[in-house]
Amino acid sequence: MNGKTALGLDANIGAMLCYIANIIPCVVPLGLVYSIIVIIQDKTNKLARFHAFQSIFLAIASIPLMIIYFIGFGVAIAIDSVLGFPLFFFLVWLIVVLLGLALFAGVIYAAIKAFQGEIFKLPVIGNFADQYSN
Repeated sequence: MNGKTALGLDANIGAMLCYIANIIPCVVPLGLVYSIIVIIQDKTNKLARFHAFQSIFLAIASIPLMIIYFIGFGVAIAIDSVLGFPLFFFLVWLIVVLLGLALFAGVIYAAIKAFQGEIFKLPVIGNFADQYSN
């Protein structure tokens, strides 16, 4: 697990970049691009491959969550327009903020564990990443 990645980075740095590059706002999702490059180029480094797959699966899992958020906001706005005050919109907003903070904390924690050279499995997607990284 130690050593260099196929891209010349230390394995723990490469694994951490899979996550950190996803939270840096930019036009191209750098974390996804970097993770795909790691998966294609690095066939032997388990640490980098595991975290690359887990980062990709985490990004993929966030897409349906965003769709559910938008639907929830639409329903909340419709209900609140009937009620005349923004109760449901506030509740949906609060849930979205709390889930977003939990997701952000999970990404930061996974990045720290990757930097420490550990294979830390996030709930549900960690097992898939472990299967695909072998």
